[in-house]
Amino acid sequence: MAGLSAREKEGCRRLLAQLETEDLFSVAETVTNRLIHVLSKEEAYDAIVTYSKSAEELLKRRKVHRSAIFKYLAAENVMVLPTSEKSQLIQCAIDYWRGPSVTHTTSPGAKVEKEQSEQSEPETLNCQLLGEHFCNWFYPLLNSQNPSLGQEKGDWGPQHFWENAVLNLMYRTAEQAMEEHIGSQMASLRLLAFTRDERLIFNPNIDSRGLKCVPSPHGLVVVAVAGTVHRDNVCLGIFEQIFGLVRCPVYKNWKIKNVNLKIIGQNALTCEESQRLPAITLQSKELELYYS
Repeated sequence: MAGLSAREKEGCRRLLAQLETEDLFSVAETVTNRLIHVLSKEEAYDAIVTYSKSAEELLKRRKVHRSAIFKYLAAENVMVLPTSEKSQLIQCAIDYWRGPSVTHTTSPGAKVEKEQSEQSEPETLNCQLLGEHFCNWFYPLLNSQNPSLGQEKGDWGPQHFWENAVLNLMYRTAEQAMEEHIGSQMASLRLLAFTRDERLIFNPNIDSRGLKCVPSPHGLVVVAVAGTVHRDNVCLGIFEQIFGLVRCPVYKNWKIKNVNLKIIGQNALTCEESQRLPAITLQSKELELYYS
């Protein structure tokens, strides 16, 4: 059992202080499988932080209410929206305990932070490098939700999107259709449905023509990637996806602000499109103004 780090234990103690005594004792009983009988709040704190397998597992417990996590973060001066869902607050707390200096392998742009810290001009963002690492994070995470792959599912969820994120979809198969989904929860769930429910697999073509990344005039980094869409061993068509990424000023990680996804079915491809590798046809100047 990995357990909690010293900083997580300290943070969880402060957070647990937000709970009602009845709920606190109930959590202690659950965590210890009722093998330890606590008589005071201090004993309850000790038992909970000692026997919890992880901070995330503890915060997900039903008796650890969303309001308690929000009050704790507010007391620690961690900026969160009052409308944030419990899963988002949990992620904020965990990120806070890990500290801004820790590099997270599951966070988009984390490897860019590490590599650029070794360069002579770290303030100059390498957009192409960010785009490559973002794609190497995003698509394996999304594809891992496909049950047919039999992989361990990653931490997919709305925490990787800004609260007011916008997802635009366009399909070109036998018929053409368009969708718009607004908000982190809706954008996250719609993309999840592609892999979890429709069992699609997205295979990005990350080379000089399949990936383009530029900074926009408004603070976003635009990442455009093209690739193929599969189900099992069948290629269903191609996709082109354009992301608008904005850096979080608190945790310094990159989160998704906008997504445009276009999927073209195999039967709708032109002869030229079906014979070449998927590529981004938009020029850098067009991408710079994409989300302006």
